[in-house]
Amino acid sequence: MEPFNIKIGYGEKEVTLTILPIEAGYYKVIYYGGVLGAVCYDEQSDYWQPVPIDEIEAGDLPFYQHDLNGDRLEVVLNDGCIQEIGAEIETRIP
Repeated sequence: MEPFNIKIGYGEKEVTLTILPIEAGYYKVIYYGGVLGAVCYDEQSDYWQPVPIDEIEAGDLPFYQHDLNGDRLEVVLNDGCIQEIGAEIETRIP
């Protein structure tokens, strides 16, 4: 599966994220050219879960560095954000 972009609500704003499917069964979440994290679907709980950072292969991309002085929104992969990302992914997978 090819990478694709999704938009999620974040506060009163909307954020575009790139989703990179990984053969190991999870999806990398890319923001501003860095790996923000990864999510996977847990069939037992019927819930989207974060992938532990030490299990994510960054590959060619660096991990995202938060910059509180930057001009962009500082996205945090909290539970609500992960579930919204998962719902968007579900609309793209066959």
